[in-house]
Amino acid sequence: MKRETGATIEIAEEVNEELIAAFEMLIPQLSSSSPPPGRALLNDLVEGADTVLFLARLEGSIVGSLTLAFYRIPTGMKAWIEDVVVDDAARGHGVGRLLNEAALDVARERGAKNVSLTSRPSREPANRLYQRIGFKARETNVYRYDL
Repeated sequence: MKRETGATIEIAEEVNEELIAAFEMLIPQLSSSSPPPGRALLNDLVEGADTVLFLARLEGSIVGSLTLAFYRIPTGMKAWIEDVVVDDAARGHGVGRLLNEAALDVARERGAKNVSLTSRPSREPANRLYQRIGFKARETNVYRYDL
């Protein structure tokens, strides 16, 4: 899709051993409480009509991912960016920016009226990136009910 400083972005089209191994490496860098997804869950993401799984590559290897989820509500189509992760060794190559820009392009193409995401305040570089791309902090309370 896009190329910058050697990084390329693609949409995952199949689940293979490379993809499974990439998530085994990436997810622990994103979350210490969630296990990496297995083949079945990755297949659900890749095949799902409401999700797009973006992959970032540097020198041929998967070094990052982003999931874009779509949902319809009475006021229109919306999209949400989730689980953005870039391998520590690949930071500084524009990978996070490219992943987000590719997701915004696809959301626009599919007719989403906006794209939302959340980011912990402690993730300062990520928050600066989102603001540089054009995301605006919202004055809102975000609630979660754990099941």
